[in-house]
Amino acid sequence: MRTVIQRVRRASVTISGALKSHIGAGMLILVGIEDRDTDEDIGWLTKKIVNLRIFDDENGVMNRSILDTGGEILVVSQFTLHASTKKGNRPSYIRASKPDKAIPAYEAFCNELSSLTGRQVQTGEFGADMQVELQNDGPVTILIDTQNKE
Repeated sequence: MRTVIQRVRRASVTISGALKSHIGAGMLILVGIEDRDTDEDIGWLTKKIVNLRIFDDENGVMNRSILDTGGEILVVSQFTLHASTKKGNRPSYIRASKPDKAIPAYEAFCNELSSLTGRQVQTGEFGADMQVELQNDGPVTILIDTQNKE
């Protein structure tokens, strides 16, 4: 799994002109899933995310996690995170999982984040043409790939 985590002041997803989800301060997480991702990867990644100390403490130092702040989370599926640009100018998405594998993994990822935070995680809609808006805070943007755990 690959994720792009952005600390945001607010974020939202709109589909066909209708607001699907929105959050205030917290994290916007873009997640890409590939066939070799496992339940172990989901567990490792979600624990890593909820414990990331990317929020400011009272001294303005990034020393607090989403668990500490009670911030919100918006998760958006994004197969393009697995784009390969090695050949030519048109990216290949061969490593990205097809919906039959990706949807259950995406749902498990969101459910585990909800379980760990004790809060409902907001989502986009898997496979939809989404318009994502955000106000990046910092900016703070973190990349995590479960294939690079060490």
